[in-house]
Amino acid sequence: MGVDMRGGQPTPGNIVGGLTTIEEKSLGAIAKGGSTPIREVIRYAHRTTRRGLVIMDTPANDVESVTGMVAGGAQVIVFTTGRGSPAGCPVVPVIKVASNTAMYQRLRDDMDLDAGTIIGAGESLESVGRRIVDEIVAVAAAS
Repeated sequence: MGVDMRGGQPTPGNIVGGLTTIEEKSLGAIAKGGSTPIREVIRYAHRTTRRGLVIMDTPANDVESVTGMVAGGAQVIVFTTGRGSPAGCPVVPVIKVASNTAMYQRLRDDMDLDAGTIIGAGESLESVGRRIVDEIVAVAAAS
């Protein structure tokens, strides 16, 4: 398409946060995926055909990625943010998970869960994971 992707990735907010390359951003995404095997990689806005961890080829920008996941059939979005993106969606609930407590406290009205407690308060990864799963179940039950 003749577009230089370096103009859009990493985003200005990522750069302010310390990222210098799309490779660094990708390594962060890999780390967030944990150790669960990837079951399928799908194109933007396409539906999955497998259960488990599915990766969608979306733009990295908040609104565009959420839109693609919803178009692909997602019924609840769990969105992690380190800088406080308030991205939501008018047709599907978005659970916003703050990666650090300072940002969570600053943007409490826009964030749903504080995962910064893993580093700041020594809460276990398993405990925070359980809080996230409990929130997904509660949101799904209310929808």
